[in-house]
Amino acid sequence: MDIAVCGGGIGGLTAAIALRQAGIEVDVYEQTSRFARVGADINLTPNAVRALDGLGLGPMLRANAARPQFRISRDGRTGAETSRIPMGADPDERYGAPQLTLHRGDLMAALEALVPPERLHLGKRVAGVECGPGSGPAVSFTDGTSVAADLVIGADGIHSAVRTAMFGPEHPDFTGVVAFRAVVPAARVAGTPGLDSFTKWWGPDPDTQIVVFPLSRGEEIFIFATCAQEEWTEESWTSPGSVAELRELYRGFHPEARGLLDACDEVLKSALYVRDPLPQWSRGHVTLLGDACHPMMPFMAQGAGQAIEDAVVLARCLIEHADRAEALRVYELARRERADRIQRGSRSNDWLKSAGNGDWVYGYDAWHTPLPTH
Repeated sequence: MDIAVCGGGIGGLTAAIALRQAGIEVDVYEQTSRFARVGADINLTPNAVRALDGLGLGPMLRANAARPQFRISRDGRTGAETSRIPMGADPDERYGAPQLTLHRGDLMAALEALVPPERLHLGKRVAGVECGPGSGPAVSFTDGTSVAADLVIGADGIHSAVRTAMFGPEHPDFTGVVAFRAVVPAARVAGTPGLDSFTKWWGPDPDTQIVVFPLSRGEEIFIFATCAQEEWTEESWTSPGSVAELRELYRGFHPEARGLLDACDEVLKSALYVRDPLPQWSRGHVTLLGDACHPMMPFMAQGAGQAIEDAVVLARCLIEHADRAEALRVYELARRERADRIQRGSRSNDWLKSAGNGDWVYGYDAWHTPLPTH
């Protein structure tokens, strides 16, 4: 079987690695002309770490990541601590894998290293996909080239061209909420309490928050802030924002939280949109994974994790079922209900606001959860 993966992000590369390790030929087609160290954080919860462990990435992840010691909730105005959930060694003991926070670029570099360069095709932006009955699917690119394959996997992200070719254009709803992201050296904010933990500062309304946690073995601190703002509608994680605006928006927060924002030199800004779960992920011998089929709000930190889970389970289905249509049917049965539930749950900014039970999310094992039989 010859598989074309459209999209060389976390989900697409994970799928390619899992399939190649099973002896299946895979080519990855990525729209960017080169891989670069873009983005900021990746918060890998135990379910995602366990899935990547199965690909042999565990040592790299642990060597480059930080391990937040607690998940702390604090009142944004008063600074009062409202909950403290153990992390550190606790996820290892409960779920068999840790929670790790690292720079997205470090994870991407590790994934890229496991895909042969001749199988990575850059500068390939999808123009269309033929996915009807009959012969196998074909992907056309904006540079005028095309490729035929036995199966096409659309892992091309939130604005997926593969999804549009399959089901038509989407119409997401703007939430009226924007997000700011920044990374600062830990030395610049030394002395701030809780830098070794995942801390969420809760604002006076559900849309307002500041989230802080360590990256890169604790050498960097990631800052993520959201608030209501109707006039900014650009949905891109790489658009520059204003540090002065960021500081002004949170001027009423506790001095410790404001001190973190004062340490920022630059910030990225993005509008947050919500989408309803898709009623189906596959058509013919074309299927979707990750943000291409279930883009999520960031409040449960499951966007990358669910793409990784999709990739592992899809590989398992294609390995166990020689009939491609049956493999894709089982893949949807195995994944869609869970992804839909997390996609809907991510809309509410209340995940683990007080000590709660994350077992149903963190305890999932993409490698060993039985696949559906009917």
